[in-house]
Amino acid sequence: MSLENYGVLKGRPKDCKCGKGKSSHYQILVHDGKNEHRIAVNISSKVPPSELLYFVDDNFTHPVTEKLEDLGLGYKRLDNTSHDICLDYVRGGLFDVSDMLPLPCDVPGPSNDLNELIQKYVKKAIGMSGSTIYAFGERWGPETFLPDSFFGFRPGSGIHDIHMNQGNSKKWQGDDAPDQDGALLIHLPEENRWIAIFLAFQSQCFNTDGSTGHCMSNGHRMGSKACDETEDVSVTEVPEGSVKIVGALADPKGVDSGKETITLFNASPKDINLDGWSLQDGPGRRSLLKGEISAGSGTRIVLSGKGIILANSGGQISLYDAQGRLMHEVKYSAKDVRSGWTIVF
Repeated sequence: MSLENYGVLKGRPKDCKCGKGKSSHYQILVHDGKNEHRIAVNISSKVPPSELLYFVDDNFTHPVTEKLEDLGLGYKRLDNTSHDICLDYVRGGLFDVSDMLPLPCDVPGPSNDLNELIQKYVKKAIGMSGSTIYAFGERWGPETFLPDSFFGFRPGSGIHDIHMNQGNSKKWQGDDAPDQDGALLIHLPEENRWIAIFLAFQSQCFNTDGSTGHCMSNGHRMGSKACDETEDVSVTEVPEGSVKIVGALADPKGVDSGKETITLFNASPKDINLDGWSLQDGPGRRSLLKGEISAGSGTRIVLSGKGIILANSGGQISLYDAQGRLMHEVKYSAKDVRSGWTIVF
């Protein structure tokens, strides 16, 4: 398998926010000339060890930068036809992965954590005329009727998985593929230089299959605790009903495939990480979820057509957490379906 919407978002940086807590993200607000977008950069892992691996090249030179300058502002989906722009930590000659080091996300003191490292370069870009940020990862949105949960703009839109996306441990192996790694590249034209920030989880390995992106049998995972697939990693259970299915667009205008949506709402007082959660329809088709849903906020999931399908004749939608527990379930009938209208549960 692979990421469903791998691509690159090119924008002018406007604002940023540091991340805190478990599975936190550093947030960057960018503008593409028409719309705003959010870049959510992982800075910690919920699987021990929590520290991410990082490598920064503050004078990055690589043929990909010339291709990037030619791109227009906004999001560009990358596939087999854009191989020369796709990133691959293992095969792309971007940097030496053995130079990556672990760094905590947020600790007391100056210039000693991943928040501050990323902020150093993002703040520089914000303050410098003509600077551009390129975020490689997986897109979400646009969420036409939901504001962004961090910066409040509409429609909510952005990109995440700004890290290596191959060599994953078993739980996230479905995201593996070559030529779809995430990264943050910053162009400072006034200084005529590029900055590249590369990130990986210690549970990932760098000896991967060229076809699947899976970790090879002799692949070494960087984090010793993460090497044992049978290790029982404790997780904080989310109470049933904390996240609810509140809407579904079963019959969008035009072709249904790739346009159907499901809207979730977090009714709890805490942010909830959706990594490993899934949606399932009546026939048993599943779509995996990723990312975080903020307390008291909603998120709109655009279905690719490769997993769950919303039949116009009616159906059932079930939401499961990462441990396979049923969190919420709804049903709808044919009479509930109207072209272009979202069913509200």
